Amino acid sequence: MNSAWQQLTLANLSLAQWRGGSYLYRLVGPLQAWRQSSWLMQWSEPIGALLLSFVFGLAPFVSNGLIGMLLAACLGYWALLTISDSAESKFSTPIHLLVLLYWGVSTVATALSPVKQAALVGWGKLTLYLVLFALMARILRSPRLRSWVITLYLHVSLIVSVYGLQQWRLGTTALATWVDPESPLAKTTRVYSYLGNPNLLAGYLVPAVAFSLAACFAWRRWPAKALAATMTLVNTSCLMLTFSRGGWIGVVAAGFVLLMLLTHWLSTRLPRFWQTWLLPMVLGGVTGFLVLAVLLVEPLRDRVASIFAGRGDSSNNFRINVWAGVIRLIQDDPDNRLLPNYILGVGPGNTVFNKIYPTYMVSPRYSALSAYSILLEIIVETGLIGLTCFAWLLLTTFTQGWLQLQRLRNIGSREGFWLMAAIASLVGMLVHGLVDTVWYRPQISTLWWLMIAIIASYYVPQPLADKNSSAELPQT
Repeated sequence: MNSAWQQLTLANLSLAQWRGGSYLYRLVGPLQAWRQSSWLMQWSEPIGALLLSFVFGLAPFVSNGLIGMLLAACLGYWALLTISDSAESKFSTPIHLLVLLYWGVSTVATALSPVKQAALVGWGKLTLYLVLFALMARILRSPRLRSWVITLYLHVSLIVSVYGLQQWRLGTTALATWVDPESPLAKTTRVYSYLGNPNLLAGYLVPAVAFSLAACFAWRRWPAKALAATMTLVNTSCLMLTFSRGGWIGVVAAGFVLLMLLTHWLSTRLPRFWQTWLLPMVLGGVTGFLVLAVLLVEPLRDRVASIFAGRGDSSNNFRINVWAGVIRLIQDDPDNRLLPNYILGVGPGNTVFNKIYPTYMVSPRYSALSAYSILLEIIVETGLIGLTCFAWLLLTTFTQGWLQLQRLRNIGSREGFWLMAAIASLVGMLVHGLVDTVWYRPQISTLWWLMIAIIASYYVPQPLADKNSSAELPQT
C-alpha cells in the first residue's frame, strides 16, 4: 500500500533518469558558455529574488495590469536562466512535472475551446503564474533568499493590515454591496484595505496569519519574535474585521493544520505529559476562545449564523444560483463540440467564463465573474481531466511537503517552520476558495503558487534525504 502511494505521488521518481531521456529537457542550457563569462549573471539568484520582491511588494497596491507586467518580466528572466543553465544547476521536482501536465491539459482545453481567442487570454495568464512558480521554486532553494521573500511578504501584509484596522476605527464606505441590506450587519464596516474587497483581503491575509505565527518560532531573536507576535495579532484582527465567512473558515483550517504540524514537530522534544496533552489543550483553548467570541460579539455572531441561513441570506442565495448555472454549463454536451464540457472544459480564464456562462445562468440577476468555487471553476475550464490532474498535483505537493518536513525535523532545522506555514496556507486558501472567487485574482494566485514553490524548494530525492538524515541525526 505504501509503495502504491509512493508511486502515485511520485515520491521515489528518479528525475535524473527522466531528464536524461526527455527531449524537452535537452533544450535547456544552450547559452551555458555565455553565462559562465557574464559578470552580471554571477548574481542571477539575487536578481531573481529582486524580481520576486517587486511582485510581492507591490501586489496589494498596484493594478492587475502592472502585476501582469511584472509577471511577464519574471517569465523573460526565467527563460534566460533556463537556456543558460549548466547541468549542475538544473532543478526539477515531481511537483514540476505535474504543474507541466496541468499546463498541458489547459493548453489542449484552449485549443478545443468554443471561444479560442478568449481562452488564449486565460491560457496566457495561467502560463505567467506557472512560470512564476518555476522561477520561485528555483530562487527559493536558497534559505537566505527564501527568508527574504517571506519576510518581505510579512512586512507588506502588516502594512495592509494596519490600514485595514484604521478603516475599522475611522469607518469606510463600502465599494460594493457586500452585506445583505436586510441583515443586522447591513451597517457594519467591512474593511478592505488597499485591495478594494473584503473577501480579497481575507484571502490575502490567510497565509500572512500562518507565516507570522510560524515566524514566532523561526526567528531567533526576541525582538524579532515580538514583531512576529504583533504581526500575528494584527493580521488575525484585520482578517476577522473583513467579515469574510470564507476567509474565516480558511484561517481556521490553516490554523488547525499548523497547530497539528507544530505539535508533531515539537513532540519528541517535550516531556511525556506535554506530548500527550499539548494538542488537546491548544485546540481546546482555541476552540473555547472562538466559541466565546461568537457568543459575546454580536456582529461576529450574526455573520457566523448567516453561514447556516441557506437561501435566507442574499450572499448564500447568489452563490447557490451561480453554482446551479455552472453545473448546467458543465453537464452540457453541445452539438458543435468534439467533447462534452465535463470532459475537457471550455478553456481557462474568466474571459471564457464571461462569454459562455450567461447562456446557462438561472436568471439575469445572477451574472458572475467566475464559478465561486475552485473545484467548479477547474471543471469549467479543463473538465474532469483537469480536475484529476489538479488533485494529483495537490496530493504530490502535500506528500512532498510531509516528506521534507520529516527530513527537516530529523536534523532539527528551523526551516521546517516555513514549510509548515506553507502547507497550512495551502489548506486554508483551498478551503476559502471552495466558496469564493478570490483565488483567481493575481494578488491571491501569486500567493498560491508561492506556497507550492516554497514546498518544492525544499525538495531532496527521498533516497538522498534518508541518507543525509541518518548521517546528521546523531549530531542533533
